[in-house]
Amino acid sequence: MSKLEKLLAELCPDGVPKLSIADICNISRGRVMSKDYIKENAGDYPVYSSQTENEGKLGLINSFDYDGEYLTWTTDGANAGTVFYRMGKFSITNVCGLLKVTDEHVLTKYLYYTLNVEAPSYVNSGMGNPKLMSNVMGRIKVAIPPLPVQSEIVRILDNLTELTTELTTELTTELTDRKKQYEYYREILINKHGYQERKLSSLCSINRGKRVTKKDLSDEFEFEVFQNSLISQGKYYKANRNKNTTFLISAGAAGEVGYSKNDFWAADDCLYFDSEKINQRYLYYVLKTKQQFLYDRVRKASVPRISKDHVGEVMIPYVSLAEQQRIVDILDRFDTLCNDIFKGLPAEIEARQKQYEYYRNKLLTFKNINAEV
Repeated sequence: MSKLEKLLAELCPDGVPKLSIADICNISRGRVMSKDYIKENAGDYPVYSSQTENEGKLGLINSFDYDGEYLTWTTDGANAGTVFYRMGKFSITNVCGLLKVTDEHVLTKYLYYTLNVEAPSYVNSGMGNPKLMSNVMGRIKVAIPPLPVQSEIVRILDNLTELTTELTTELTTELTDRKKQYEYYREILINKHGYQERKLSSLCSINRGKRVTKKDLSDEFEFEVFQNSLISQGKYYKANRNKNTTFLISAGAAGEVGYSKNDFWAADDCLYFDSEKINQRYLYYVLKTKQQFLYDRVRKASVPRISKDHVGEVMIPYVSLAEQQRIVDILDRFDTLCNDIFKGLPAEIEARQKQYEYYRNKLLTFKNINAEV
């Protein structure tokens, strides 16, 4: 029997009571602080907001409103209900909630772990803007076991969090390194051999697809439609491009380069290339190395666009079709190897996170002493 099991059997054999957040915490919000205010009062103390990137830190100022152990939570937006543990001197904005534990029988860190499980289910997603307001936070009921049980759960979850974070960081670093390695060798293979370069427009015709409307599309059809992004806009009943074709988005996600292994429909913001001089797969790999050149020529507007003329200016290392195929064969093998890694590492990161959440939820599940028998 583990230490936690012994504590549960000894201290709460009949179950654990649930208390509302309003009964064990002071609940408040921060104050209005604009980005200009933060810039004008730069300092060493963090300001937290409702964002979740960078642990919610909006900036640093020269004063602080709180000093001690608290919880904050995201009140608005896609990540509403996300809870953070805070220790030290800091401030928060008016769109950030604050909890200060007032019950001496509740550990703040324990409440942090518990609310990360409970709070998301209380988020109101109506009106298109998810919210978790103070009054709703106050109604959330959480299981409060005796302090020794809370302390042991915090110890276990702190260790599990540290281990999961370490593993995730290692996997993320590995993924980043592999991507850089792949891009480096692709660049070397294509652009570092002193090949003669020619403008894309001199090697092929650059064509624009044909528009289809949303009402023409159906999931029952076979062929993917590419319009203003590399994500299919839907399916059409016929194709206008054959499989193994390189294409480029000219509006929206302008400058993005794609390759389809299946027949598809190129819509009017999708450019494709016809040539007997260029291997389509080779062209795809070359254009991926020229991605920044393409991005730099995108006209920034309400709808970003790149013209056919600018696309035609891309310089292509021009070699025989046989040499193009040799390069494609090498890069395809490398691409397959890297894609296996690219798919495997994110899956492993997700599995680690799910494993962590499973054990966390299991640790924080108790028999309710107030439940009807």
